[in-house]
Amino acid sequence: MSESKGMVEGMVEGTVVSSRAPEPVGAYPHAKRAGNLLFLSGIGPRKRGSKEIPGVTLGSDGRLVAKDIEAQCRSCFDNVRAVMEDAGVPWVNLVDVTVFLTDMKNDFATYNKVYAEYFAGPGNPNPTRTTLGISSLPTPIAVEIKAIALVPGTNLAPT
Repeated sequence: MSESKGMVEGMVEGTVVSSRAPEPVGAYPHAKRAGNLLFLSGIGPRKRGSKEIPGVTLGSDGRLVAKDIEAQCRSCFDNVRAVMEDAGVPWVNLVDVTVFLTDMKNDFATYNKVYAEYFAGPGNPNPTRTTLGISSLPTPIAVEIKAIALVPGTNLAPT
């Protein structure tokens, strides 16, 4: 596919591979552009180039000993922002997010507070949101976010 207006470095045939977000844990890209939208794969709090997970303490046997949901949320949201920036899509163009929490009962209040710092209020995207409580994620993380954003220069509003 030839490079067209709106395609940015890091995009090949609509696929976004971020040089700053953690490597995916499977065979999928960080994001994919389809028409006017950028669809982000589920992104967790891991750090790129390592197995480090901010807010996670593992025992010598590799099992979870403690977690800091605030640190995980901040890292997760920063990773989402990195993928969007690498795709050339501004943070304020987020349209919809789906958040997965492994401990809704104990973590929701903290997650909700941190979420508001990143997504609500002036200068933030204020996207629609769905938060789901799930039993586990594929690594010892407590939060993951999936998002959809509007590609710059496009408009979804009816004409």
